[in-house]
Amino acid sequence: MKSFSTLVFSTLIAVSQATQGVDVSQLVNNWSCLKSAGYNFAIPRAWCSYGGFDKNALQNIHNAKAAGITYVDVYMFPCRGKSASEQVSELVSSLGSAPYGQIWVDVETNPSSGCSWSSYSGSSNCQYISDLVSAIQSHGKAPGIYSSYYQWEGVVGSAQSCTGLGHIPLWYAHYDDSQSFGDFKKFGGWSKPNIKQFKGDTTACGYGVDLNFY
Repeated sequence: MKSFSTLVFSTLIAVSQATQGVDVSQLVNNWSCLKSAGYNFAIPRAWCSYGGFDKNALQNIHNAKAAGITYVDVYMFPCRGKSASEQVSELVSSLGSAPYGQIWVDVETNPSSGCSWSSYSGSSNCQYISDLVSAIQSHGKAPGIYSSYYQWEGVVGSAQSCTGLGHIPLWYAHYDDSQSFGDFKKFGGWSKPNIKQFKGDTTACGYGVDLNFY
């Protein structure tokens, strides 16, 4: 199947209005409400910050698809203290044949015990992120990176460091409540993004969500 971001690339040229979506870290039973509210893509969490599979991931994927959500990706919040390849292998195995597209690697401060990026050097963290991306590709899946200018800076040591990943899609966070890429500041190897998380920690249809657009 085509990944969400592959479709984004081909769609961006012609799109004149933003397409909204949500990412979630909880079980959502009423995706139909979110679909009716105008959210056309979903990115549920599939891997938790402590380094384990999110037990709600499969149901979220299937529920979203059943509700008619057009694109469904997943995100993984890796534990820096655990093997990159083993975490990806367990994630992909646990997801099985579920109908998802992209796997987005969440690169931001991790508060879980033994999982912080801060115990390692920026160059080491850069290599670890690259290992996650390579592991995802080795399983025939499409990787992407979720981060922000300042989170990337904090993890790899400089906003302009770790430039070798600029060829894969970027989903960035900036909570300015604006559905525009006009605020984007170049970091890592990216000169343009694919998705923007423009509003965090809000609610829709009674669920805690973050709002995104492409």
